[in-house]
Amino acid sequence: MNEEEMELIITQTINGAVATIPSYLEDIKQNQKILNVENPQEFVYGMIMGMVLGMSGALLSTKEEMPTVEEQMKVRDMIYKYIPEIREQIFN
Repeated sequence: MNEEEMELIITQTINGAVATIPSYLEDIKQNQKILNVENPQEFVYGMIMGMVLGMSGALLSTKEEMPTVEEQMKVRDMIYKYIPEIREQIFN
């Protein structure tokens, strides 16, 4: 998988995850006491980042050889550039 394909999949994953933010926020707020969550927005932010980072890790692991540190850093950087957009969707 080349870098462009990886970025496309990461972008699609982020877009899909961002689309779920309103329903996750509502669900977490409604079940805040049961889940023992102090800040629903931070909880949802962690869920979204976990989904995206987990997906990228799964993508990297599909290669025949172990991903290099450089490859892992590139993928992380691809994801991290979306953090402001993700946080805006959750906290605003």
